[in-house]
Amino acid sequence: MKFFLDTASLKDISWAAQAGLIDGITTNPSLLSKQAGDLDPRDVLKEICSLVEGPVSAEVVAVDADAMVREGQSLAKIADNIVVKIPMLEDGMIAVRRLATEGIRTNVTLCFSSVQCLIAAKAGASYVSPFIGRLDDVGQEGMDVIREARVIFDNYSIETEILAASIRHPRHVVEAAMIGADVATLPPDVLKKLLLHPLTDRGLDQFLADWNKLVARAKAAV
Repeated sequence: MKFFLDTASLKDISWAAQAGLIDGITTNPSLLSKQAGDLDPRDVLKEICSLVEGPVSAEVVAVDADAMVREGQSLAKIADNIVVKIPMLEDGMIAVRRLATEGIRTNVTLCFSSVQCLIAAKAGASYVSPFIGRLDDVGQEGMDVIREARVIFDNYSIETEILAASIRHPRHVVEAAMIGADVATLPPDVLKKLLLHPLTDRGLDQFLADWNKLVARAKAAV
């Protein structure tokens, strides 16, 4: 499973890229607004694209088909690895189809059912993004959407990639990987939590304590 980092923070992206932990980036207008400040968001996206070789999702803010297509075309010109995020709307599916015919990759966001994922795939989306955490928040089982979409896509050899989004904790990552999601997009804090385990910390402390005792005995013997 590929890992994307869900952020526009250049600091977090640089760290994760240098560690070789991520395969791409997802952003949205909210994330970009936090990072950009007085900067042009396009400049921030361009910088992000220079830090990672994989796909970088950049979201349109228009809600009608013609405007989404124009905005998507403009975003795609920023860098070769830009993927245009389109909301799961009727006009959004028209925009996805038109952009796909131009060779522009799209990521359909705000999916909350497996049939929405199927519709987006049929429209020509490169990625579909089920929001599992938000479904959990309203008492539904978000992982069921990933599970159903995986079966449907496998049944019909659909090449659209399933991108597990709105991930809240490491267990979401494990479950999405076991089901067979192609990608998980993680906030920086969740990615860092994947590296942690209390037994790892305890083991390292023990190793270092034993080593320090050995060094102390060696010095005392001199």
